[in-house]
Amino acid sequence: MERVRDVIIIGAGPAGLSAGVYCARKMLDTLVVSQNVGGQATWSWEVENYLGYQLISGVELAERFREHLENFPVELREGRTVTSLAVAPPGEGFAVTTDRDGEAKGRAVIVASGKVPRMLGVPGEKEYRGRGVAYCSTCDAPLFRNRRVAVVGGGNSALDAALQLSGIAERVFVITNEPALGGDEIRRRQVLASPVVEVLYSTQVSSITGERFVKGLTYRGEGEEGTLEVEGVFIEIGSVPSTSFLPPEVALNELDEVVVDSNNRTSVPGLFAAGDVTDVIEKQIIIAAGEGAKAALSAYAWLVESGLVRDR
Repeated sequence: MERVRDVIIIGAGPAGLSAGVYCARKMLDTLVVSQNVGGQATWSWEVENYLGYQLISGVELAERFREHLENFPVELREGRTVTSLAVAPPGEGFAVTTDRDGEAKGRAVIVASGKVPRMLGVPGEKEYRGRGVAYCSTCDAPLFRNRRVAVVGGGNSALDAALQLSGIAERVFVITNEPALGGDEIRRRQVLASPVVEVLYSTQVSSITGERFVKGLTYRGEGEEGTLEVEGVFIEIGSVPSTSFLPPEVALNELDEVVVDSNNRTSVPGLFAAGDVTDVIEKQIIIAAGEGAKAALSAYAWLVESGLVRDR
């Protein structure tokens, strides 16, 4: 049987990796489990507001995080999806179950599972996922060189996708159900100034069509319906917290975000949370990293106060 860890961290984005570094510095026996390293940070084409870097891609920043963590004796298990988190009787810790390794036990747990892309929910979306339907322009944009694509959404993530694709694709259609684009003013100006980008306002996608791969989409605008011939559809309408594996004892808000206090404590003693999975208002890479550090320090303090580890 595996040993009981001091801390198990669920997620390896900025919050989870930062928590891992701080747990290691407190000499806690730490296990990090995650589907990938970097989390949502890897979706960012360009990061211009992370302290210490004037400009860096999300993928590069995630690699810097990984390199930092690898300087410490923290076990990192990638390619794992957490399927359940069980709360044991008081003093017996937690059981984290993944799709590959079965059960791991920890005295404390930090949930840093982030968010997953929000689905559009139209016919054809599931059928063509990975065959023209994409949720990460940073990952998939190069596959659509010199092709016609659509970006669904009107916020910063959609604008980032449109800007990235404008240098790769033949034509980019931005489809938003709002009468104007949202997001940052600088991004809006760049998108509107691009000669290859066309914005469809007050418009909703009705369906995604194709054969083996995406060939087009249908849409409804103000009093009209139409079709677009595109080979790629990038859905950039936000994301939802990754909380489906949590037990009912964990308090969530109306958005299904984990409710935490100023010390990253949840409604369950010994269970902490950090990053975009929580109800912290701003969702930024630098904030997630700071919240991960706070969660680790709070977990350490709780373990010491509970007599589960010695003060180090």
